[in-house]
Amino acid sequence: MTTSPLHRTTADVNTAADAPFYQPQGDEVALFEYAYNNQLPMLIKGPTGCGKTRFISYMAARLGRPVYTVACHDDLTAADLVGRHLIGDGATYWQDGPLTRAVREGAICYLDEVVEARKDTTVVLHPLSDDRRILPIERTGELLQAPPEFMLVVSYNPGYQHLLKGMKPSTRQRFVALRFDYPDARTEQEILVGETGIDANLAARLVNLAHALRALQDHDLEEGASTRLLVYTATLIKSGCDPMAACRAALAEPLSDDLETVQALMEVVEASFG
Repeated sequence: MTTSPLHRTTADVNTAADAPFYQPQGDEVALFEYAYNNQLPMLIKGPTGCGKTRFISYMAARLGRPVYTVACHDDLTAADLVGRHLIGDGATYWQDGPLTRAVREGAICYLDEVVEARKDTTVVLHPLSDDRRILPIERTGELLQAPPEFMLVVSYNPGYQHLLKGMKPSTRQRFVALRFDYPDARTEQEILVGETGIDANLAARLVNLAHALRALQDHDLEEGASTRLLVYTATLIKSGCDPMAACRAALAEPLSDDLETVQALMEVVEASFG
């Protein structure tokens, strides 16, 4: 997909083929399907790396729908989502944005970290996230009616919210919401084994390490070790990397830029793997 270099919007189209590995934590699969079958928009909130995006990919494949993923950011405009007129070969033509494509095709449109987008951008979601399920395209005069297969999904990390980056209640209350968190120890071990193929003993040690690092979150870290980072660490170790080096590269260094904090984290790692 071609996008304007002025806005650097990223949008990926994933066709639903084989479902990626996903380990359910509760009733989120059933709730998502209920929302989809009843044409309700979904909001997913949870910390970084807890599985929100993987869950959407899994559900898109499970439902047999393509998914358009947009990573939201400060420069994201309504035109980045809906579309714009472009000039090429001496003529002006219209190019749909990922939101419009999803509506036309009956796909899932997933806006990751939606609170990062400008407030005037999210307003375009309102008519799609209530009983109207329409997308007005002012520049072409079209009024698209979303087909039953279309679903709007947004996500954000509540831990990063503040007055300037929160989701307005008038927007939030248009969605059915799921709250994600890091999995319980047993589930997280199953994720590591299923995702990377490491043995159960190593998975248990890594999960115990993650819990120890997460206990430091309220003291020295903005956020705890994510399940994603655990998967990275397990992948490095599985490929032959020294466990201490893997833990430093995939756990300690990504969690902090402060050298003293990284050294403190490595002391916790040493207690687990030394």
